[in-house]
Amino acid sequence: MKSAIRPYVLLETNWKEVKNTEYSVAVLPWGATEAHNFHLPYGTDHFLAEHLAISAAAKAWNRGSKVIVLPGIPFGVNTGQIDIPLCINMNPSTQLAVLRDVVEVVKAAGIHKLIILNAHGGNHFKQMIRELYLIFPEVFIAAINWWQSVDPKPYFEEVGDHAGELETSAMMAIQPQLVLPLDEAGSGRSYEFTLEGLREGWVQTQRLWTKATADTGVGNPIHSTPEKGERYIASCSEAISQFLTQLAAIDLKDLYEKQE
Repeated sequence: MKSAIRPYVLLETNWKEVKNTEYSVAVLPWGATEAHNFHLPYGTDHFLAEHLAISAAAKAWNRGSKVIVLPGIPFGVNTGQIDIPLCINMNPSTQLAVLRDVVEVVKAAGIHKLIILNAHGGNHFKQMIRELYLIFPEVFIAAINWWQSVDPKPYFEEVGDHAGELETSAMMAIQPQLVLPLDEAGSGRSYEFTLEGLREGWVQTQRLWTKATADTGVGNPIHSTPEKGERYIASCSEAISQFLTQLAAIDLKDLYEKQE
């Protein structure tokens, strides 16, 4: 019987494989556990992060790049949803502590390139990466927001920001059994800040989700289809896999153009 083990997925592979493989890049899927309108599961971001990470790693692996996908982290920053039952919050300071431990393990394994594959808009890793550079300067750490790897506008009528057409189509493509019929979804109506600076984006603060949304969604999912999701995920997966392939091949000393 042919083995179903995917050697680029750490949860599935084994010590026999790991001890004989020199990995170039580790990928850490990072999602969240939170309400997604009425029709999508709480685990939407977790499912999408893991799917994109594994799909992109598979393509990179088949090109000869030794990429390993670490177990996904299903908890994100949800401070603005704390009044919504069972939206599980992980504070940024906790994320930093978790990430530091993961980097330490990755470095000890001889891997000096780590990609965080993020699927939750509330997660922001740039400052953490800056801080971890002072501790692990020899480890290249970067974060990818999967939905920003390819411009979504050509794929959707109304992209949406949270549980809208993009996310709903994507979940229809990868976990259709967990998506309720669209006639059970809310409209995804959202409410703007009343202060001009906040509306324009040059002043930033925490959004309170039950004040900013009618049903925890932002964006109307009504035009969602699995076909749209499949096309968009395929494009994002290819873009991410190309980056992983390039990263696996490059010497970290060559990340910048040579100065004249």
